[in-house]
Amino acid sequence: MALNRDFVGRASAPSAPYEVSRVKIREFATAIGDSNPIYHDREAAQAAGHPDVVAPPTFPIVFSLSGGAILADPELGLNFAMVVHGEQRFEYRRPIHAGDELVSVSTVTDIRSVGRNEFITVRSDVATVEGELVCTTYNTIVERGGAG
Repeated sequence: MALNRDFVGRASAPSAPYEVSRVKIREFATAIGDSNPIYHDREAAQAAGHPDVVAPPTFPIVFSLSGGAILADPELGLNFAMVVHGEQRFEYRRPIHAGDELVSVSTVTDIRSVGRNEFITVRSDVATVEGELVCTTYNTIVERGGAG
């Protein structure tokens, strides 16, 4: 079944604030196998010109896809049993640091068919609780066989 194109432009409510900590950054960096000292050690991060430990570039995936409720809406018609990861990218205004408190708003920006597959792209704007945009993430997922 084809995905409901009426969802293009639909946005989530802002997520609950996410508190970025040194421990969360260190655990994420360890999980992805990145031993860069600025992800693990405050002094190394400060020596590199940062106020505190820096999050790896893909860290926002932990909390940024607040659009999960949009994707789970039965009216969208997404069959999660047939979903695979398509593409992901991040555009940064500044690095994420330990101590940041962030919220995200996710918007469905595109739904398209390619062959028998459906592609849905979700943009998530990640900002501080004060409203400073930190980064924008783009996630494309593929529903295999959904268009045919």
